[in-house]
Amino acid sequence: METQKNKFDANKTIIKKDEKILVVPRKDLFPEKAFNGFLPLEGFSSYLEIIKTHKEFKWRSEMELDPAYKQIIPYIVFIHQNKLFIMQRQSTASETRLQSKFSLGIGGHIRQEDIAGDDIFEWAKREFNEEVNYEGSLQVKPLGLVNYDEDAVGQVHLGFIILLTGDNNNISVKSELKSGELLSIEECQKHYQNMESWSQFVFDFLKGAQK
Repeated sequence: METQKNKFDANKTIIKKDEKILVVPRKDLFPEKAFNGFLPLEGFSSYLEIIKTHKEFKWRSEMELDPAYKQIIPYIVFIHQNKLFIMQRQSTASETRLQSKFSLGIGGHIRQEDIAGDDIFEWAKREFNEEVNYEGSLQVKPLGLVNYDEDAVGQVHLGFIILLTGDNNNISVKSELKSGELLSIEECQKHYQNMESWSQFVFDFLKGAQK
């Protein structure tokens, strides 16, 4: 199964590796008008059915520049005793448009070679384990979807927001992330202006749910 290709310059020098990732045509996800912002839980299952029916695998380098497709991203939010795990991305993060941004979401692309079924929760757990170190049990709860077509990153991604509730605070970041810590809603607020847009939507929802 072909899952990687190499990009070449004019001198035939390898400059990067590519991968095939899960995408869905925008027209199938949004046959009428796309929502912008956070869509609560009731929209979750219907969109999963759309993914099962219309999923494709295309080269990531091409999809990053093609808003006719949405890259499907499990976006995992970790919480322990009402504290959220907030992270800061490295200034050298692979997604240059998100470098140094604060994030509540642990997530990533679903690669073709990772697919073993249609369970997005299993995909989410894989991404969680790739991005952070954590030892403990987890309770999994879907929260909703995030779509934001007002910037270049959001135009080509659709987030499935999943809440993981941990039974301890033994969690730390890996290499793609600069730092991470558990903070209360009030403490997270100080990073709001420097959060990536998806995290702002999720934060607003969780903050509202606390009231």
